[in-house]
Amino acid sequence: MIAFDFGAVLAEWPQLAKGAGVTLALTAVSASVGVALGVVCAWTRTQGPAWAQRFVGAYVEAIRNTPFIVQLFFLFFGLPSAGVRLSPELASVLAMVINLGAYAAEIVRGGLVATPRGQVEAGLSLALTERQVFLRIVLPPALKRVWPALSSQIVIVMLGSAVCGQISTAELSFAANLIQSRNFRAFEAYIVATAVYLLLAIGVRQLMRWAGPRFVFGR
Repeated sequence: MIAFDFGAVLAEWPQLAKGAGVTLALTAVSASVGVALGVVCAWTRTQGPAWAQRFVGAYVEAIRNTPFIVQLFFLFFGLPSAGVRLSPELASVLAMVINLGAYAAEIVRGGLVATPRGQVEAGLSLALTERQVFLRIVLPPALKRVWPALSSQIVIVMLGSAVCGQISTAELSFAANLIQSRNFRAFEAYIVATAVYLLLAIGVRQLMRWAGPRFVFGR
């Protein structure tokens, strides 16, 4: 009979807590910068010059059609061949930002193109600049429309950070792997890690639902 010992894993709670904290930190930084990058790319694809639209379009297609782990390995293992060395944490953040930025660009672009032309014309008729029209009239309702999809994408990127342990970033999956290598309780370690990821995903989704109307696009 198989005997499970979750106590041996839970006794390593400081390691798990540290891993969860690193996962949340990676997510917070990548979400902030990645969504901002996505907004810039979405604006470029809808209103930018033709050459910039082509450049951003190539970036979005390249990232959305390649695996995240390949992007991560390229930054951490490939760039040193060109003389650029990144720490595991920096490579993880950059990979998550680049990945989220591409997906966020298409999500936000969907919200932008759904904005009625009449709202833009009304803003211009009030002597607002194009920048003011975009930031005050177009962007907030666009973000409101796509916020659920954007929140889900941020959660997906957070869960994808599990592969960052492959380059020694001390996030949650790295902690679980370290614990099971010490006590050989792989089943218990990964069950606990799965439960923690589930709680983190639910928490991040609820936080996004609460923060969006208050700090991003208004009620």
